[in-house]
Amino acid sequence: MYEQCRLFATRFAGHARGCYKVAVEREFSAGGVVVRIVRGRPMLAAIRPQGKPAGVWALPKGNIDPGESPAETAIREVREETGVEGRLVEKLGDVKYVYTRRGGVRVFKVVSFFLLRAGRGRIGEIEERLKVEVAEARWLPLEEAPVLLAYGGEREMAAKARDRLGG
Repeated sequence: MYEQCRLFATRFAGHARGCYKVAVEREFSAGGVVVRIVRGRPMLAAIRPQGKPAGVWALPKGNIDPGESPAETAIREVREETGVEGRLVEKLGDVKYVYTRRGGVRVFKVVSFFLLRAGRGRIGEIEERLKVEVAEARWLPLEEAPVLLAYGGEREMAAKARDRLGG
């Protein structure tokens, strides 16, 4: 579409006022706010994405696979990226943003986040193949997560989880 718009603007200069929009791709992902009580204190599982400096914490999330529901994706991504099995509690909400992919392609992204209760598994015990994405996984205090997480939308989801759990 962008190329068509540029060609139209070039051929009909002055008549292309409405032809200014650049095509935007859409991407859908899901993630989890997985919570466990440790010594009477609610904790949230967070990851440090590979290549990010120490102290950059994020929620586990990833693209929705064909035939997979957003809730199923959240459960899978939590397990893959943290090593912890999560049980679905409820949907917390969506985070929407636009980013620019390599090559200048603009992408409108929607990430659906779900509140999960931690089950089996040990934090940080992830498959070797996933270590290219995740440098570290650890439990963070849920009440501090809205400050410790690096991204605004994820901080908002952690705050919603804290509020829903009465923390």
